[in-house]
Amino acid sequence: MANINPRVIKVEYAVRGPIVIRAGEIEKQIKEGQHNFPFDRVIRANIGDCHASGNQVPVTYIRQFLAGCTYPPLIDSSDFPSDIKQKVQRLLSVCGGKSLGSYTESQGLITVREDIAKYIQERDGYPSNPSDIYLCNGASDGIKTVIKLLMNNDPKKPSGIMIPVPQYPLYSATLSEYGAHQIEYYLDEDNNWALNIDELERALNQSKEHCVPRGIVIINPGNPTGQVLSRENIENIVRFAEKHRLFILADEVYQENTYLPGSKFFSFKKVLMDLGAPYNHMEMASFHSASKGWHGECGSRGGYYELINIDKDVRMQVNKLISASLCSAAWGQAMMGAIINPPKEGELSYELYKKERSDIVSRLKQKADLVSQLFNSVEGVRCNAVMGAMYAFPRIEIPEKAIQHAKSKNMAPDAFYCFQFLEKTGVCVVPGSGFKQKPGTHHLRTTILPPVDQMKVMVEKFRKFHMEFLREWK
Repeated sequence: MANINPRVIKVEYAVRGPIVIRAGEIEKQIKEGQHNFPFDRVIRANIGDCHASGNQVPVTYIRQFLAGCTYPPLIDSSDFPSDIKQKVQRLLSVCGGKSLGSYTESQGLITVREDIAKYIQERDGYPSNPSDIYLCNGASDGIKTVIKLLMNNDPKKPSGIMIPVPQYPLYSATLSEYGAHQIEYYLDEDNNWALNIDELERALNQSKEHCVPRGIVIINPGNPTGQVLSRENIENIVRFAEKHRLFILADEVYQENTYLPGSKFFSFKKVLMDLGAPYNHMEMASFHSASKGWHGECGSRGGYYELINIDKDVRMQVNKLISASLCSAAWGQAMMGAIINPPKEGELSYELYKKERSDIVSRLKQKADLVSQLFNSVEGVRCNAVMGAMYAFPRIEIPEKAIQHAKSKNMAPDAFYCFQFLEKTGVCVVPGSGFKQKPGTHHLRTTILPPVDQMKVMVEKFRKFHMEFLREWK
């Protein structure tokens, strides 16, 4: 420990932190029959992993495509759909030796990048160039790469990146790892977690003596907060970034997850281009992932980012940087290709794909509506509507006595609360402090991924636990 990089010690990642580790220990004790817990299973609501939730099976089209790419003799079978066969052959034609086991171009397979550029163009109504697309090992890998580009070499006044609070802990962990300054701006909980421009100005102005502000991160739809930003809100953020010469990092991995009527996703690229000059010349990066969306192929580690309006000399440096890692995993690239280029109407695989997608999305919408209603029915709990993504972030009341007890144990109050919740009910959620939050407030994050009946059981367990917790600590 005396010799380890001190920045590594500062890195924290609550989504797989101590509470989740304890949940794994409890699961092992239950499996071995050596326990006295008042429950016989752990409900894992700590991470946005669709398939691990037990409520979602892989999409047939996606897995058939990956199977064909992995083991090409499969496509010779008469049972293999002809439209998927053609897509497999197209992808393998650009692989060395026609094998997914070969290195790809550093930016990724050209056919996949072409399909992504077409997807973006159809989404936004503006051209997208395959040479602006970079495939990566999940969006996380791309986000870390772009943040790395914004770092300076001044330990006294390092680069500063604006990050939302609450935020996905990848950002605070990455900035700690790189020795950057975290410029924290608070989302407006009373206004469905919107971004307030006055708050952005406050956060930026207070940071200038500590750092050189370089970029701003926006997560839309939000994680852990589940909000979907309005078009007007996005326009104001773009104007703010242009005014202060900030590089925009648009984390849009949940762009296909919107639930509430009237909550529509607008990409930052589209809004930036719609605003015209000077905004349509701004530099930005947008990120998407195979892990999120309704398909939830987390383990494939597929993702991409699009770099917009980047200086040609800078782009050469980006290409040099990513070439040092040779390429991202070819399986993840193929997965991204399957997700971004689904069957079209009239193709053999379309009807089954359409049904599977409809079933999954309708379940997510049902649970998004259900979870906020259930939490709001509990005394001392307040939960904004889940507009998008796959999480609820309820605010919980914790008595002062419990707060002081937690501090005596050197724990955040909501971490103590979530540990107690796990030990007494078997439900694993993540404390709000793991995502950062406004001082004096306490939250927890839960996914909406478990089956509907399990979600109801989970919230009823929460209701009983919360009332007992209040009685015990008041």
